[in-house]
Amino acid sequence: MASLDRILVVAPTARELAPAAGWAAVCCGVGPVDAAAATAAAIVAHAPAAIIHVGIAGARAASGITPVRLVIGDAAHYCDLGAPEQFAPHVVAPSADLLVAARRTLREATVRTIGTSGRVGGGTGCDVEAMEGFAVLRAAQLGGIPAIEVRAVANLVEERDRSRWRFDEAFAAIVAATPGLVRSEEHTSELQSQSTISYAVFCLKKK
Repeated sequence: MASLDRILVVAPTARELAPAAGWAAVCCGVGPVDAAAATAAAIVAHAPAAIIHVGIAGARAASGITPVRLVIGDAAHYCDLGAPEQFAPHVVAPSADLLVAARRTLREATVRTIGTSGRVGGGTGCDVEAMEGFAVLRAAQLGGIPAIEVRAVANLVEERDRSRWRFDEAFAAIVAATPGLVRSEEHTSELQSQSTISYAVFCLKKK
């Protein structure tokens, strides 16, 4: 199988980060700026084959997504960006292969676009919001690294009483989900590597 140390898990804080069991792990900080910078630095340091971005999130009441459900991102939307799309992308899609692997592993998880905003409640137009996903996936995209975002919902966005947010349960849920995600992505990365090698051999034989 592909080496576990080629998988990089990125989380905003230490409480969202499962103990690394052979894979690389990085705390990227809270918010899109620190997350993008830390992910770019981690790509240089670790040269990962895949990036799994994990953390907690908020969900809008109308979505029907309740704490502490897991959510797999089928896109990351940068909700704060006011520039036209022609100047900067607003949406980054995850690796299609990693999305399939995550859905296969987390069968009870909901799949949604996850908004990225630097402020709570800023994920307009998205059922689920967090503060780092677009930044991590965009850094991965620019580095040519397949990536995926997975979140555990801690609260409803409309709930202003933070004492009612289920932080501890959401932290526990995302930490518990991480090892299975890593192993599913490890297998996917191995298949991708084998496909690349097979194609390269095919091209050499054609010459």
